Amino acid sequence: MHFITSDHVQLDYTDQGSGQPIVILTGFGGSKDIWHAQIPVLVQAGYRVINLDGRCQGLSEHTVKGLRMSRRAVDAHELIEKLQLKQPILLGNSMGAATWFAYVSLYGDTGIKALIDVDQSPKMINTPDWPYGFKSVQWVDFPDYFRMPLGHSTFKHIDDDTYARVTAVEEQAPFDGKLMFPLLVNHAVQDWRDIIRQLTVPFLIIAGEKSPFFDSDFASVTAKMAPLGQSVVVPDAGHIVMAEQSAAFNEALLAFLKTL
Repeated sequence: MHFITSDHVQLDYTDQGSGQPIVILTGFGGSKDIWHAQIPVLVQAGYRVINLDGRCQGLSEHTVKGLRMSRRAVDAHELIEKLQLKQPILLGNSMGAATWFAYVSLYGDTGIKALIDVDQSPKMINTPDWPYGFKSVQWVDFPDYFRMPLGHSTFKHIDDDTYARVTAVEEQAPFDGKLMFPLLVNHAVQDWRDIIRQLTVPFLIIAGEKSPFFDSDFASVTAKMAPLGQSVVVPDAGHIVMAEQSAAFNEALLAFLKTL
């Protein structure tokens, strides 16, 4: 399905199931098909699952417009408003989770039920007070570090069915890293720790023990900032936890959802 944003960009999404809505966002360069192993599980558990390709990702329109975190948050808000979703649960991996932090910074959290962050540190740049940024990047490296390939995001091969689906999408709509570079820089410069400290809703971080991008200790440190924060570290999983260890991820996700 498609909808047109207020700045006239066409975004692609799926809407399956009924009941409590969950809205999903994928990370930088990914497509919504990476959540293939979660959708049927969530639908069977009684959730309505809305899965959105951000602008310039997957089957959504590729454009030079709005390549910043605030606009991605507005896009998600416009879809939530269009579908008249009440108290949605916000779920995101990597930049998808950071987009939800931007969402809360703009709209607050009174309109949502919970927030789930999958392997995304709230601060990408390592500093003396924050050693949990992206790899070893520091301000002295910025932004040139992000012009280089980011390297493998996974620790193990993702599920075969999921891999087939994301590969097919990539062939149909190739990711354009050069086009998306301004968004990556805008993502990397943010510090969302103040947003997390102000959260009033349940907050879960699911981190990959073997993430090539982040020290998994960030999860417990970050969760403790939020009044209702908690964290889970999934063994033998990299950055794409939900597709590398889908069974363990789904178990952790459903366990949290049952507490809401």
